[in-house]
Amino acid sequence: MALSSFHEVRFPLAIAFGAIGGPERRTDIIQLASGAEQRTASWSGSRRRWDVGSAVQTLEELHDLTAFFEARRGALYGFRFRDFTDDRSCGPEQDPAPTDQALGIGDDGETEFQLVKHYGDYARPILKPVTGSVRIALDGVEQSSGFSVDNTTGVVTFSSAPGVGVAITAGFEFDCPARFDTDRLEASLEGFGAGRIVNAQLVELIG
Repeated sequence: MALSSFHEVRFPLAIAFGAIGGPERRTDIIQLASGAEQRTASWSGSRRRWDVGSAVQTLEELHDLTAFFEARRGALYGFRFRDFTDDRSCGPEQDPAPTDQALGIGDDGETEFQLVKHYGDYARPILKPVTGSVRIALDGVEQSSGFSVDNTTGVVTFSSAPGVGVAITAGFEFDCPARFDTDRLEASLEGFGAGRIVNAQLVELIG
């Protein structure tokens, strides 16, 4: 994604907590003459979508969402979104450990490794780690120095390349890069001191 089209700010957490959504995949399904199906994945990975309109319960939240929408110019600029159903390298009720996710194997030459989260054999690139949350281990031993993390790309850079065969692992919390999937917000007043957004969709930014 173009850096100029992304704002390194986080969507309001109080509203994000009530969002409805999750991963989406695209599969082409062809019905054969025999009745069997032929299925082909159109996307190599998944893309997440969320509905945040139903999470707005008060006029204050309505104001916050409208202000955030205006500051992002609708769908023009991306931002960080905290998906509370999947926001860390481990289970939702656990604390990240430096051995949670495999990043690669050292070859005594490569110094940069992308943060990823594994779902079975699918590795999801993590582009927006939470500042200060990333923990790194080499062959299971946590490292307190010798590396840096770019919190805008999720790339870990070692000052010295890990040796041949060294397992590089990481634990972390993360946000999703996202944008509004609409250039229009539709709001209504539900009662005194309460507001509701009828249409407020977000979509994950890929790449």
